[in-house]
Amino acid sequence: MPLHVGHDGRMKLYLLRYFAVLAEELHFGRAAERLAITQPPLSSGIKALEDELGVKLFERSSKHVALTPAGHAYLAEVRVVLDRVARAGETARAVAAGLRGRLDIGFTGSMVYRDMPAIVRAFGAQAPGIEVQLREMSTGEQLEALLHRQLHAGFINSSVVPEPLASLPLAEDHFVCCLPEGHAMAQAAALDLQALAAETFVMFSRDVAPSNHDNVIALFHRAGIHPHTRHAARQWLTVVALVALGMGVALVPAAMARAGAQGVRFVPIAGLHHPTVGVLAWHRDAVSPALRSFLDVAAAGQQG
Repeated sequence: MPLHVGHDGRMKLYLLRYFAVLAEELHFGRAAERLAITQPPLSSGIKALEDELGVKLFERSSKHVALTPAGHAYLAEVRVVLDRVARAGETARAVAAGLRGRLDIGFTGSMVYRDMPAIVRAFGAQAPGIEVQLREMSTGEQLEALLHRQLHAGFINSSVVPEPLASLPLAEDHFVCCLPEGHAMAQAAALDLQALAAETFVMFSRDVAPSNHDNVIALFHRAGIHPHTRHAARQWLTVVALVALGMGVALVPAAMARAGAQGVRFVPIAGLHHPTVGVLAWHRDAVSPALRSFLDVAAAGQQG
């Protein structure tokens, strides 16, 4: 049976509520009291509903109100509609409050070994109604997606983001030397960067994340080294894998030691504290309540 739709095509939900309450109470006085109205508008509303449908929904007399068979059938449909409307309202309020929804979050491979997992876990515990979809992308791909609002936020290897993006610095990491486990200096407690001057280096590809590449080059220039580079990789894990295969040595974030790679050693660089770059970035003009909650969790993690 069709539900009541006015001549303007819009469903008059208040009439459906009138009908549902009267169907439950089967008494005009009690139904009107529950609806916080008087009996005349309730009676006229039910009559308008019956006239629109062209069927009788109630059998009524001065002492008795009962649903007709058509009324019973209509009640089942009306309850579905009213339940859906109530759920829609709850969903809208939850999303507006940042308690429900979905976030698409980008990350580079190395962020798996930095702040990203802890932030995502903490957010999941605080806002279980928000689904977080993680997407592995290069820094350049994430910046492009953020600018076009195709991501809500991204964990990127960069220290500077273009307008209108904003960023939150991640917990500081630093560079160490990644050596094949059979290398003469692999067992050293620490080594001087100058000792690597004659080595062949595996570098991070500049076209993927210029900040990663330029950060390493800055270290070499500071030490007066002009590195001999044979291989360029697109992920830090690939850099480490190439070192393990004996393709050269590399400077990598200390967090990469958590990857559990075989065949390499991570050796501190003496007298060097050069932080690696890394931020959580987002579009300033696209901060939803859910994203604001995520950013608050991330900021709290950095302060802690």
